[in-house]
Amino acid sequence: MEPRLILVLGDQLTLDRAALADARPGMDTVLMAEVADEANYTKHNRHKLAFIFAAMRHFRDELQARGFTVEYLTLDDNIDSLCDALDQVWNQEHFAEVVCCEPGEFRVQSLLDAWSTRRAVPLKWTTDDRFLCDRDTFDDWASGRKQLRMEYFYRLMRRRYSVLMEGDKPAGGQWNYDKENRKGWRNKHTPPPLCASENDPVLDEVISLVNRRFPDNPGDLDTFHWAVTRPQALQRLQHFASYCLPLFGTYQDAMAEDFPWLYHSLLSPYLNVGLLDPLEVCEAVEDAWREGHCELSAAEGFIRQILGWREYVRGIYWYSMPEYAQRNGLEASAPLPAFFWNADTDLHCLHKALDQSLQLGYAHHIQRLMVIGNFALLTGLDVAEVCDWYLGVYIDAFEWVELPNTLGMALSGDNGLMASKPYAATGKYIQRQGDHCKHCRYKPTQTTGDGACPYNSLYWAFLHRHEVRFSNNPRMGLAMRNWQRKPESEQTAILAWAGKEQARLAPARRAT
Repeated sequence: MEPRLILVLGDQLTLDRAALADARPGMDTVLMAEVADEANYTKHNRHKLAFIFAAMRHFRDELQARGFTVEYLTLDDNIDSLCDALDQVWNQEHFAEVVCCEPGEFRVQSLLDAWSTRRAVPLKWTTDDRFLCDRDTFDDWASGRKQLRMEYFYRLMRRRYSVLMEGDKPAGGQWNYDKENRKGWRNKHTPPPLCASENDPVLDEVISLVNRRFPDNPGDLDTFHWAVTRPQALQRLQHFASYCLPLFGTYQDAMAEDFPWLYHSLLSPYLNVGLLDPLEVCEAVEDAWREGHCELSAAEGFIRQILGWREYVRGIYWYSMPEYAQRNGLEASAPLPAFFWNADTDLHCLHKALDQSLQLGYAHHIQRLMVIGNFALLTGLDVAEVCDWYLGVYIDAFEWVELPNTLGMALSGDNGLMASKPYAATGKYIQRQGDHCKHCRYKPTQTTGDGACPYNSLYWAFLHRHEVRFSNNPRMGLAMRNWQRKPESEQTAILAWAGKEQARLAPARRAT
């Protein structure tokens, strides 16, 4: 039997699965590469770069300990692309084929397919069995449906994997406990401290590399706390189940001035690069509930994010690409404001969410959706620019998960494929969910005039701008009627004030 060259990408760090499922130590060669194009195609947060490179290097060491020959190219080897890395190693020895697990980005798959064709090299794609729903299964589920609603997909996955089930019925008699998981933050609790690991020589070397090679990228690596090995990731899972899960559901939609992490799991980076398996995470949370450690609403709310939403957005991505990335259903075109890169805005909630995202590479889903995303939606920021920002800034962002969440959910730009209504809200929503408004110069109860929260007038202007589009949307009916019932003089005043706020915060692109 001839040796094979197995390409392992930076988000495929799982032993005995995918491309490594039938790998043969001592015969096959594993190629891993830190390449310039992948590090620079967007402005990645330094936390993201350090996390991936350190996890890759530890994974390399684990493969070598298992007897594999690993060709590992570091960023300082100055390899431009994955194709260049393949060229360099393919030419060293006679291999029967290149084996690679399905990538997480359409761009990478197209790049490697083109290389294979150009070089006339056999390239074997293996199914990414680290996900619980493969592409073909999702396509079969989606085919012929008028609406691809996550709730029905989620129920299918619950049944398939017997998670939170009592026979053929959902545990507790309900599929969804979302209504019990929406409390705002009122400073009644102190979240547990982060579960941290001591830096090791590999991580220290990578942090030095990233600081040296990416001095202008966002991210303060003095605050780096992420796990970079599977044992460390398993420790974080146990920490979440023991200390955060009991109040996770209660405060999963909350925002707190002094606690960026609250009770969130912080497990998505480890799931997305393969250090944790999604089913083992769901089972750990279900076990915690069955042992009486948390309420069913907390367990269900978390499992829905992993077994439902995570698998669903990946399915949407591959079902709809490459056309999906070009969608801009609301014709949003205002350029991304400069303060998205320095957080220099006097909207306090937005400042906090941006600053945290830039410095830590992290923000939870409500900060991403209802503060940053809501602002981008209401002001009509350019879809491609916003998506690129999200892709670079967050440590857990890979295009398969980032693009549907940003383009589809936050920006309502996919013509309703994912969400039945836009996630637009006034400042009153932000006030209900947290304590940021207490520290802001703007009043969430005021719509126009000095001191009015910009989210308010921009919200009504958004409804006015898209009135025809949303007039027949049943989930937008109440909001539209509230706008239409306002006296003409009040509407005129709101729209005038919103125009000033738009020009101040997110002016339209100048004609060239």
